[in-house]
Amino acid sequence: MILIADSGSTKTDWRFIKGNAEIRQFKSDGLNPFVRNEEEITTCLQNTFNAEFTNNVKKVFFYGAGCKGIGKNLLEKVLGNTFKNTSEIKVENDLLAAARATCGNNKGIACILGTGANSCLYDGVEIIDHIPPLGYILGDEGSGAYLGKTLVNAYFKRELPSDLKQKFAKRYQLTESELLEKVYKDAFPNRYLASFSRFLFHNIKYPYIKHLVHEAFTAFFKKQIVKYEGYEQFQVHFTGSIAFYFNDILRYTASEMNISMGRILEKPIAGLTLYHEQDL
Repeated sequence: MILIADSGSTKTDWRFIKGNAEIRQFKSDGLNPFVRNEEEITTCLQNTFNAEFTNNVKKVFFYGAGCKGIGKNLLEKVLGNTFKNTSEIKVENDLLAAARATCGNNKGIACILGTGANSCLYDGVEIIDHIPPLGYILGDEGSGAYLGKTLVNAYFKRELPSDLKQKFAKRYQLTESELLEKVYKDAFPNRYLASFSRFLFHNIKYPYIKHLVHEAFTAFFKKQIVKYEGYEQFQVHFTGSIAFYFNDILRYTASEMNISMGRILEKPIAGLTLYHEQDL
């Protein structure tokens, strides 16, 4: 029996697989070790799984945000204390989750386009090359935060067409002081900026909005994908809400740049389930 997790800062998707192909799924709070401490993670696991269940799990494969260095060590410790009868516990980062979910055992380029952006070159087992996205201030081209930043910038710099400007103003009633407070003083400004991507999705019929999204994806491909040596030989796969909901423009942009597109998944958990069936 194996347990698979895909975890972010706010929520975790769990899949439990038994040898007879029985699959059960659960949800819990996010377990990002840079957001939650050891006690909070332990309590969350205890509230999600009872002792009878934890005693029967033989292997745990946990993928998540913040699963590097100290954060990875912390999760391995807590998971080991919770699932005491396991023969194997693996904790990996969310980028490897995207790669294994979309590429499986094949070589390819795997990307995340959600609140943030990321990419890697994957050899069918591990990540072999990675271009750092540098976060929403210095990079993250194509991400929800990048799209939101571009939109609010266009609004306040008087670049939005008048009808779009009126719709934006009516929906958000956003002032300059409120925006600056949210971005420069409040917690999680990247999530705040990414929330404006909903406005783009709901108004995607406007040529200005289509162009804005298209330019963001063009920047992502130029800054990330074409920098991998031999990128033309590989399919480029995606996970994440931005890739999933704006997939038409994403695929169109890729075709313009002669980039071969592969799978687009909103979440990696289903692909991870298929990948880890070999571990039963």
